[in-house]
Amino acid sequence: MPLRPARRRTPLAGAARTARAAALALAVAAVAALSAAPPAAAADTWTEVGSDRADPLTESQGLASVEVPANSANRYTGIGTIPIGLSVRGWNHVGDPDASYGGYYIEPYQSDSSGSKMYRVQAPGGAWSEYVHTLGPGEALNNSWVAITPDSQWMLSGEWGTMTRFLVFPTPGANAATSPSANLPQASTVRLDHAVRDVQGCDFTGPTTLLCASDDPAGTLFGITKPLLQIDLSAAPNGSSDVTGHVTALRQLPLRSSCSGSFEAEGIDYDRRTGTLRVIVVSPGFCVLTDSKTYRFTRG
Repeated sequence: MPLRPARRRTPLAGAARTARAAALALAVAAVAALSAAPPAAAADTWTEVGSDRADPLTESQGLASVEVPANSANRYTGIGTIPIGLSVRGWNHVGDPDASYGGYYIEPYQSDSSGSKMYRVQAPGGAWSEYVHTLGPGEALNNSWVAITPDSQWMLSGEWGTMTRFLVFPTPGANAATSPSANLPQASTVRLDHAVRDVQGCDFTGPTTLLCASDDPAGTLFGITKPLLQIDLSAAPNGSSDVTGHVTALRQLPLRSSCSGSFEAEGIDYDRRTGTLRVIVVSPGFCVLTDSKTYRFTRG
């Protein structure tokens, strides 16, 4: 069989391959930098002031302070708070809820077999409705938490795993552009400057500041496991354009129990009426029943 002549490499083709390789190397380096770069230093100004037992069935996933109507009790979520009607339809996990300053209370739900997420909304008058979001390309099905902006118009939502973004939606019910009969669309994205892992809850403490509870078991991103994170946004989310988020690890959440093993950091809430920050930490093993806690902090 005669040998085929070798293809000649033109200078232009070689240059293109070199450029592509350089671009790929830059992209890989950028992703690695987000995960490995040390977080910026920030003063941890939150002082632990007490704790309350967290019931493993009804207070183990999340919590929210509700301003409207006045003198409303704090709300909690857990496997025992999922209505039977939702569970039989496949919405078998509820995450960390939030309430708008106008009185809309929102719980995030996920289904293991659905290509969508659901947000269960209670209006200030007490009526419930459901808003469904169809997953976008590359979007994880997990629906771990919601955080409503102080102007009530936009809602952040988080995915499980190692992420460099939060999703932004119009707040179902509170934003006039939403309807239970229409798909709830993603409006924009918060792009984080440092990777985060297994965020279980976030809440706004101001128009451009979030505090988040991370269940990170590895500790490789910030040098500590189960960190309390602060996210400083470049601008208040408005749904029309992406914003960036500067991530800082403030401290490790309390990990105290009569049992040894793996703790689970859960939901978080900031009550602006009292300035109290609350975070749920579920104890390991049998002690999930006895000494899981909602820890309380105030700004020092």
